[in-house]
Amino acid sequence: MTQITTVIFDMYETLVEEGHDKWRETFVEIIRHQNLNVEPELFWQTWYGLERQFRDRRTKPGVPFETYHHAWREAFAGAFTTLGLPGDPGSAIDRSMQDLSQRPPFEETRPALRLIQARCRTAILSNADEGYFRPNLRLLDDEIVANLSAVLTSEEAQCYKPQPEFFQEMLRRLGVTPQECLYVGDRQLEDVKGGGGVGMGTVWLNRSGTPLDPELPAPDHEIKSLLEIPDLLDRIADQKDGAC
Repeated sequence: MTQITTVIFDMYETLVEEGHDKWRETFVEIIRHQNLNVEPELFWQTWYGLERQFRDRRTKPGVPFETYHHAWREAFAGAFTTLGLPGDPGSAIDRSMQDLSQRPPFEETRPALRLIQARCRTAILSNADEGYFRPNLRLLDDEIVANLSAVLTSEEAQCYKPQPEFFQEMLRRLGVTPQECLYVGDRQLEDVKGGGGVGMGTVWLNRSGTPLDPELPAPDHEIKSLLEIPDLLDRIADQKDGAC
């Protein structure tokens, strides 16, 4: 059987923090900077509802590719209109991009990646714009980044997870077969369905213990911490009579 040679990671909410609390901090700053009269949670929820429309349409056949910068700026414009606010969408998206470029790694990220890189090739495939992703990537650690075999964003690939073309382009760049890879991510749709759809082994990073969605593909493996991956690789190697 084929051995695992490569572990590919999602970026946001897998390697670096990107939850609601981080976004709320950004919205508080936008309100403060623009002197807007609105509650942060209402502003966030209004914007997020419009942002969801972008996520729903972006993988539909025939829909032109949109960057996050463009789609999120339009969502800010729509939120300001909906809430009757005299806001500046350009300033709001600039603040959002700046904050995204500084998202901190999870506490386990660096030690886990060092352990994994000692035995496997590693790569990152992320739904992200280049403008905020590349500065954020540098926060992982210079040595870790230097040891990555490939990095690919949705903006560079001009498509989004779970579209198979995105994952296939990563495989092409790495020069590996899907059977040699594990894809690790925090979302059942984008990561489990996306990676599994091209034949990769899938690892669902489920820190919060979210129940599986029965309407989506189940992962091959489920973990709560990146630090579980070395033991997982050992188990897979035992099953396959091989190692990284």
